[in-house]
Amino acid sequence: MEANVILDAKGLACPMPIVKTKKAMNNLEAGQVLEVQATDKGSKADIKAWAESTGHQYIGTLEEDGVLKHYLRKSSNDEIKENKHPNIINNEELEKKLEGNENIVLLDVREAAEYAFNHIPNAISIPLGDLERRMGELSKENQIFVVCRTGNRSDLAAQKLADNGFTNVVNVMPGMSQWTGKAIGINN
Repeated sequence: MEANVILDAKGLACPMPIVKTKKAMNNLEAGQVLEVQATDKGSKADIKAWAESTGHQYIGTLEEDGVLKHYLRKSSNDEIKENKHPNIINNEELEKKLEGNENIVLLDVREAAEYAFNHIPNAISIPLGDLERRMGELSKENQIFVVCRTGNRSDLAAQKLADNGFTNVVNVMPGMSQWTGKAIGINN
């Protein structure tokens, strides 16, 4: 695959591959191809979802010697629209809802390993990359709070759920990176 620009995001964890990809895309001309080299396994789902949410074309991903090579084509400026899910709650507000035993569904869209080490009790683990095929496990009737490490993947997941008829979806910001409430997992 021929790329106009190669971006080295190896060794970086979410959200840094997306942050660097966004910056690199801003410097490309419409139609040019960006190759993002990453070692974070979650970057495959993250970069694909980011491209879909911004209007850029996700071409595909190849893996060579443990390095994921993601290929994206920049859309013209009139096609680009960076969506943000409008319904947001902060960590403290979510913690109050959980303490009040409100009937809510908490969806953790981080990778399985991240979830195993530290998660909010009763959170359902569906990594962002699996969300499309596992959406049927969730009820469109429920109020769903989506959490990830920083609020980026959960924003993409909330948008994806809303696009598929889930009407009561809330993104949790800033997410597990600053969670101070109850948590369970290997580290707890």
